[in-house]
Amino acid sequence: MSKVDRRKAIKNLSLGIGAIGLGSTVIAQSAAESISNTFQDTLKGNINHSVCRWCYQNIPLDEFARKSKDIGIKAIDLLKPEEWEIVAKQGLSCSLATDTFASITNGFNDQENHSELQTKYQNLISQASSSGIKQVIVFSGNRNGISNAQGLENCAKGLEPLVKHAEKNNVSLIMELLNSKVDHKDYQCDHTPWGVQLVDKIGSDSFKLLYDIYHMQIMEGDIIATINKYNSYITHYHTGGVPGRNEINATQELNYPAIMKAIVANGFTGYVAQEFIPTYDDSLKALKEGITICDV
Repeated sequence: MSKVDRRKAIKNLSLGIGAIGLGSTVIAQSAAESISNTFQDTLKGNINHSVCRWCYQNIPLDEFARKSKDIGIKAIDLLKPEEWEIVAKQGLSCSLATDTFASITNGFNDQENHSELQTKYQNLISQASSSGIKQVIVFSGNRNGISNAQGLENCAKGLEPLVKHAEKNNVSLIMELLNSKVDHKDYQCDHTPWGVQLVDKIGSDSFKLLYDIYHMQIMEGDIIATINKYNSYITHYHTGGVPGRNEINATQELNYPAIMKAIVANGFTGYVAQEFIPTYDDSLKALKEGITICDV
């Protein structure tokens, strides 16, 4: 074989090996995508799945959004304005907006907070509207000696101008129900009926409740009956295992498939966001398990 022919043969062999390697990579990527698509195809579509960002802070947001999408999640909860575009690039939306000023302890039940909160929330509502985000979270704040009746009046007064601004911008404000027994001592909006009274007092479709199943199991129990009774007041749900706020599987006391069936039966079309703290070494495996449990 001449030197020229030999060099040509080696070159062709190298190209062939490279093509095989490239082909293997493409095949592997296609297989991974196929597995993801197969899982998504098994979802029933009755629940709009979301997840709270703060439970997975150890995973970069763009990676978390991409992998969340692979397991059928449509949106991510509790994102700040600078994070909205990151998830949008991965094909997800922000299902519930927040910002650093939003305080669980210092909320609308204290009139001294109104001026600052109104200024900051008005801007957040406008930002959310411009980005096509439909929901912004608000909090009652801690009691700090304020009676439930006075807290109700103060919240309504402080929220009223913001609700009007939200109406004009096609955005809803939602107040979260939290437990004051274990996680958020002294928080005022800690029972569903109090939140319902506030919704009635404000009287706008742009103000509703975030029903956190974990928190309300601790405070009230009777989850399915409460959902059936007050479903028209609820526009968003959070999950979490009781006790401990970990995975929502058989290690805890709530029957999540039955709860999800009640939510679906009431015609709910909003988001159900996973908000448990994973204990698995593979936190995304725990998240996928939670989505599977809730997909009824």
